[in-house]
Amino acid sequence: MGIFSKKQTPQIDPEQKELIENAQARVRQKKKLYRHFIIFLAGAILMIVMNLGLGFGKDVTLFEKDWFIWAILLWTFFFLVHLINVFLLGSFMNKQWEKEQVEKLVEKQKVTIARLQEEVDAQMPLPEKKTPLPSSQTAATIDPNSPL
Repeated sequence: MGIFSKKQTPQIDPEQKELIENAQARVRQKKKLYRHFIIFLAGAILMIVMNLGLGFGKDVTLFEKDWFIWAILLWTFFFLVHLINVFLLGSFMNKQWEKEQVEKLVEKQKVTIARLQEEVDAQMPLPEKKTPLPSSQTAATIDPNSPL
């Protein structure tokens, strides 16, 4: 290797590369969830301060509760959906699960195609192939009056 030659980067096994990509995607999911939680807390505190401290929307109530309580409850619901998606659904409906589901569907399709092919073959059999003449016999040496 010369001084100005490029460094050789080691080749990563495709399976290992997929594992790394899945791990990176999982980390991004968790990072977004934590960011959502921090924004949720800051937003909830801001709504409480705006209503109770500054009197913003003091007269707005829904079912005899202040507006900020309903806003925080709604936001809590969305945060819980996000949490369930990341920790519960993400742990068992991952890339491996997707791959298994695709393999099952492909296998079902193969079975269905084979069954349909058998039905077609039974209903409409292909005509038998005629065997070609040996190379020693040519059209000139065959007697046209002889039976086949």
